[in-house]
Amino acid sequence: MLVLLPPSETKSEGGDGAPLDLGDLSMPPLTETRELLVHALVDLAADPEASARALGLGATQFDEVERNAKLWVSPTTPALFRYTGVLFDALDAGAFTRTQRDKAYRRLGIGSALFGAIRAADPVPAYRLSGGSKLPGFGTLAALWRPELSDAIVAEADGDLVVDLRSGIYQQLGPIPGAVTATVLTEQPNGTRKVVSHFNKHHKGLLARALVLTRAEPTDIKGVARVASKAGLRVEVASPTELIVLT
Repeated sequence: MLVLLPPSETKSEGGDGAPLDLGDLSMPPLTETRELLVHALVDLAADPEASARALGLGATQFDEVERNAKLWVSPTTPALFRYTGVLFDALDAGAFTRTQRDKAYRRLGIGSALFGAIRAADPVPAYRLSGGSKLPGFGTLAALWRPELSDAIVAEADGDLVVDLRSGIYQQLGPIPGAVTATVLTEQPNGTRKVVSHFNKHHKGLLARALVLTRAEPTDIKGVARVASKAGLRVEVASPTELIVLT
C-alpha cells in the first residue's frame, strides 16, 4: 500500500542531513524535472520581489525566498519530518516508535510541487513552491508534471493499492487512476454535510496514521474502511474508489 499525502506550505527548519542530492530521491524518472525546477527557484530567488509575486508571498514572508536561494546548500531532513501543519500534527510521526517510523517510510509518500512526489524517508530541504504557483518562463506546474508524474507514482506503487489523500491541486499534477480517495465531510446541525478545511486536513492525518500503524495490508477500499473504522473514524464507502470520512 502506498498512501500519498499532500504537502504543506509550512515546513520545519534545518535538519542534519547533507545538502540536496536529487539522486537520493525516490522515483528517479522525475529527476530531470526536479532539477529544472530547483534551478528555476534558485535563480528566481535572486530577485526577491519577482519571487514574492510568483510564489504569492506577503510582505512578511521574504524568508521563504531565502530558503529557495539556499536549496542546493541547506541541510535536509526526511520528508516525513519536513512538512508541518494540521495534517502532519494529526499524523504525529514524532511519536512513532522506530518500527512504526520505518513502516511510515515504507507506506507513505508526499506530493510536492517541487519534487512531484517523494517517499517519506527522502531527504529534502525546506522550500516554498505551491501546486498553483506559476514560475516565469514556465506554464502551469500541472502541465509540467502531468506527462510523467502519474506513471512514476504507479511504478513506485508496483501493483499495490494507492490511497491518494492529496488535495485536488496536487492530484491534478499526477492523477492516479483507480486510487482510493478520501472526502472529509462535516455534518451540520441541520443534517447537511460540507467540507471544512481544518477538519479535512486533521482527519486525513488521522486516516494516514491509522494506515501506517495497522498490521493489515488493505488491497481495496473495503480494507481501508475497516482500518479507518477500527481506528475510531466514521466512514462510508461512497464508490469503489471514494471513502467518505465524517466529522
